[in-house]
Amino acid sequence: MDVLEMDRNFMQIAIEEAKKAGAIGEVPIGAVIVKDGEVIARAHNLRETTQNAVTHAELSAIQDACKEVGSWRLEETTLYVTLEPCPMCAGAILQSRIPRVVYGARDPKGGCVDSLYHLLNDSRFNHECEVAEGVMADECGDMLSSFFRSLREKKKEQKKAMRDMN
Repeated sequence: MDVLEMDRNFMQIAIEEAKKAGAIGEVPIGAVIVKDGEVIARAHNLRETTQNAVTHAELSAIQDACKEVGSWRLEETTLYVTLEPCPMCAGAILQSRIPRVVYGARDPKGGCVDSLYHLLNDSRFNHECEVAEGVMADECGDMLSSFFRSLREKKKEQKKAMRDMN
């Protein structure tokens, strides 16, 4: 199996996690951490559920992977995530020494891997990551666009219902 095919297979698992998030009203973002060709952690966003700003998919997956390997160092792993990591998650990726990150859709308003900053490739840090962007980007982006479109429609309907009550 070539690298792109392997990346697509693991990104599909991250997409399944993202769909779990969307099904419970969370922003549909999923993450998977792979070591030696095996998934060692998987997670999805839980910010709304937990009302905790740090329960991003990447951070939850990193925590679970650290438990799985018994170390804070996640060397020899790859993180797959459906959306370009934010500054908080990029920092956790660097701190946990993940050597490779594969993401789907860019985040022009919050992404800190390629969009706003290049944190994972900044040589001033003591660790840098190999980055593969755009794996299944259309599917990842469409999932997010649909989620936010639906959210806007629901808010519009709520406003209309409030106006109709008055």
